[in-house]
Amino acid sequence: MRVYLDNCCFNRTYDDQSNIINRVETEAKLLIQYMIKSGALELVWSEVLDYENNDNPFDMRREKIAEWEGLASVAVAMTDEILTNAHRYMVLKLKPKDASHIVCAVSAHADYFITVDRKILNKPIHDIPIINPIDFLRRLQDVD
Repeated sequence: MRVYLDNCCFNRTYDDQSNIINRVETEAKLLIQYMIKSGALELVWSEVLDYENNDNPFDMRREKIAEWEGLASVAVAMTDEILTNAHRYMVLKLKPKDASHIVCAVSAHADYFITVDRKILNKPIHDIPIINPIDFLRRLQDVD
């Protein structure tokens, strides 16, 4: 199974862990990352992740997230087609980077787009299942 984690998801570990939702989403994300490392899941990476991560002002966070590119089994380059297709999602009031993340996931035939960003989770997008880490793990459990 192929998954795309957006930058918000990768950064959840560094959010305020005294917030119980952040903490549980962090634990779920860490389990997903373990599954990627163990080969149970395939990670999709994109130039959009690189671009957004490079803007991270915290060196350690930026470097730790960048290491995941080496574990990806699929890498998506930014193309004019991806930029053009991102406009389909921007009409839903998504930011250009968020729309581009989704297009990259779709173009890589990811089975799931995993995010903790409520603004993305609440959009009517039908090209790929968009799910938070907790619900993704629930769905995996239901499959077994």
